Amino acid sequence: MAHYSIKELEHLSGIKAHTLRIWEQRYQLLAPKRTTTNIRYYDDADLKNLLNVALLYQEGYKISKIAKLPPDQVAHEVLKVTEADLGQDQFMSQLIIAMVELDESLFERVLSRAVLQLGFPAAVQQIVYPFLNKIGLLWQTGNITPAHEHFISQLIRQKMLVAIDGQRLTKDAAAPKVLLYLPEGELHELSLLYSHFQFRATGFRTLYLGQHLPLEDLIKAAKQYEPHYICSVFTTSPVRDEVESYLSRLLEQLPDVQLMLSGYILQPFQQNLPKRVTYFESLESFERWLASFGKVTA
Repeated sequence: MAHYSIKELEHLSGIKAHTLRIWEQRYQLLAPKRTTTNIRYYDDADLKNLLNVALLYQEGYKISKIAKLPPDQVAHEVLKVTEADLGQDQFMSQLIIAMVELDESLFERVLSRAVLQLGFPAAVQQIVYPFLNKIGLLWQTGNITPAHEHFISQLIRQKMLVAIDGQRLTKDAAAPKVLLYLPEGELHELSLLYSHFQFRATGFRTLYLGQHLPLEDLIKAAKQYEPHYICSVFTTSPVRDEVESYLSRLLEQLPDVQLMLSGYILQPFQQNLPKRVTYFESLESFERWLASFGKVTA
């Protein structure tokens, strides 16, 4: 069972810890437990209840009214609220509940609804990325397991693959080509998949080689495909001590290619990267670069 501090509940719900303490004392909306060393903590049931309460509170319900509702009525009111268009906080609260409970049906409904309500790019930018950042705290504190991470990643990955498959492939032989891959040892591909979607949507010809690709195989594929750009994300690989030699070898073997890279491993190098390497420190910087092309094909 997960153990949450009140600061973690604040981070996940958006309700200040001071307010949560007042709600706890005045309305008994939370029931903290104590460890054997007398440290207060909250469990998954507390988190789910608080996220539902926060959703209703953000929709204008008075906290004194919410506190009097039995759990089934709270759930009913939440259902009514979520039948209307949701905002960013409401979407993320529902996704967190689905994640904690490993509820694939709920996760799928909420994510599908976000895509339908906002469109795929806006859903990724406004909901998916902030959601992943928000739950980063849970990974750091051990309140979710690798099973939760895999559960989340695979469902989001499925959505991205569907969106990519829905893009019309360009037939323009003059359209720029981009090869997308992750280095050997790199497995987190959600950012790369979204880049693939964006390149396709802009009219690029794309070749997606996916995760864990050895450098030798990348070079062979690139020499055959002859891309204008190679796009990748360096999150855990290559290790920092090997970044410079890795890039040097790649650029030497592929003298006509531009590298489009992101990932925090590259942050210390961003001011001294070779001329043919463009580093994107954020999704917004990548999208600004991509927007400079307009729609490259009709």
